[in-house]
Amino acid sequence: VKIFGTDPHTLNEIAEKVKEITESVPGAVDVEKEIQAGRLQLRIHPKWEVLERYGITAEEVLSVVKYVLGGSEVGVLQKDTYLFPIVLSLPEDYRGSVERLRTVPVFEREGRILTFGDIADVRVEPGLFVIRRENNIRFALVMCNVEGRDMGSFVEELRERIEKEIELPPGYFITYGGQFENQQRAMAKLSVAVPVSVFLIFLLLYMNFNSIRDALVVMLNVPFAIIGGIIALYLSGFNLSVPSAIGFIAVFGIATLNGVVLVSYVKSLLENGSGVREAVREAALLRVRPILITAITTFIGLVPLLLVRDIGSEVQKPLATVVVGGVITSTLLTLVILPSVCEWAYSKFRRQASPQR
Repeated sequence: VKIFGTDPHTLNEIAEKVKEITESVPGAVDVEKEIQAGRLQLRIHPKWEVLERYGITAEEVLSVVKYVLGGSEVGVLQKDTYLFPIVLSLPEDYRGSVERLRTVPVFEREGRILTFGDIADVRVEPGLFVIRRENNIRFALVMCNVEGRDMGSFVEELRERIEKEIELPPGYFITYGGQFENQQRAMAKLSVAVPVSVFLIFLLLYMNFNSIRDALVVMLNVPFAIIGGIIALYLSGFNLSVPSAIGFIAVFGIATLNGVVLVSYVKSLLENGSGVREAVREAALLRVRPILITAITTFIGLVPLLLVRDIGSEVQKPLATVVVGGVITSTLLTLVILPSVCEWAYSKFRRQASPQR
């Protein structure tokens, strides 16, 4: 979570509130706020009214600061062919004490000796440990991992809580990055990839069967897989995410394979002279085993991903859930509905072809 604004102290306060809200959202683990303040720093603020009164320039103040803190080179010592700079500096105990720094005499004006404390406000206070900017705007950072739920629903709940409980000052705004930002970019790409995948599957089927009818019959398995994937996501409480979208692409391939196995065998029997009803019945009976073996092996292979609860499960579980749900419905409907569709499609084709003969 990135909180953008101008004042570092205000950013730190808002980040602390965001951290508290994040910790209360289910699924948040390892919540951390990036430490920005805490390192003690020596702050020197010129007293401009005093400088103007005595006619002291900013350059003179800078030279004094350089002398007080680091020393000033006043000469060079030559020994043989080597030159050694001579640096005049305050004793270490002066530089390590704010009170003693304030008493260092630095100027004499009109018979009065001015101390460093007269011309500048010297104090030690917490400074910024790190200053982050994005697009030239300062921001604070709150980070966490997500465990036991998908990233999309977590960020959506967190966003609602933050908008409800935190009133941002004018000019301040919050964005959500990290894995969620990458996920949003991936979802935009998948919104194109999924339709393209379906089209390519149909194109390959058409090239294989050389028939739009056969390709459409096989493609009927894709909606069966989608139904199962959606039901599985709903029952498990997951939202549509990048992993689940990838799961849909995977299950499209499995569902298409089941359809190809059945339709190819039906066509083979029809070419050998079998009737439509007999060919469909025999294909459904003989292709039960390979279709079930595909479904069972897929299910067994994905069971560990369904049961995992470690960090990273928010990626694995939605994918496995979609594939398992899609394979179950696709397999059942392949063996129950697809044979009826095949019989209807091929019977209608033969009736239309008969008068032409």
